[in-house]
Amino acid sequence: MLKCFSPIPRRYLVELGAAMLVYALVLCTSIFLLKTGHFDGPSATLVALLPTLPCIAACWAILRQFRRLDELQMRVQLEALGFAFAGTALLTFSYGFLEGVGWRPLSMFTVWPVMAGLWVIGGVIAARRYR
Repeated sequence: MLKCFSPIPRRYLVELGAAMLVYALVLCTSIFLLKTGHFDGPSATLVALLPTLPCIAACWAILRQFRRLDELQMRVQLEALGFAFAGTALLTFSYGFLEGVGWRPLSMFTVWPVMAGLWVIGGVIAARRYR
């Protein structure tokens, strides 16, 4: 196995897994509360934003994992993120121009899966350079 694809540390899996579990619970609760119709205006906005709180914990876990990487792993991840950032910018700008000529608008929720997919592709490409 390539060193840049070494096994994922248990600590990271626990930290990120816990954050994602809390996210799922808060998201379901938020959706349920909003569907009851008891919230409107600013209170509905606050309830809708509740799932972002566990996302802060997920970001913290990811940043902690980045700090644990060695130099090669860090370089591979930097190249992968650069590829994902540039590719996402290219795709979203291009689609924005297509929306200008009548294509169906896409939700902002489509941006993250595009970036995540390009991050994986970029990681594979970058890791191949360091075999």
